[in-house]
Amino acid sequence: MPSDHTVVACDGCHARIRWAITERGRRQAVNADADQAGNLAARTDHTGTLRVRVLCGERDRLEGGEWRAMPHAATCRSPRPRTHRTSSRPGRRAPVVRYGSWGRN
Repeated sequence: MPSDHTVVACDGCHARIRWAITERGRRQAVNADADQAGNLAARTDHTGTLRVRVLCGERDRLEGGEWRAMPHAATCRSPRPRTHRTSSRPGRRAPVVRYGSWGRN
């Protein structure tokens, strides 16, 4: 388990959390302390970065120096409200059909 110098407080509930990087390169907040009920395997890589992966399927056991962690979103007592992001690709619109205009110039 990493040292406490990477522990910060959650903005909403002020719980102790650590920021980790997922297998897809995204940031994820995890509870700072190990939790046997957690579904994440956490480890510190050679650069000191906390990395997490989901425990499921064929990789459902801890490997090497990993420890079980709980995603903070599952336990936060004061989560931020979810906002709807607008898509950068608007949906397709139905074609406009004008009845009665055929054959007119």
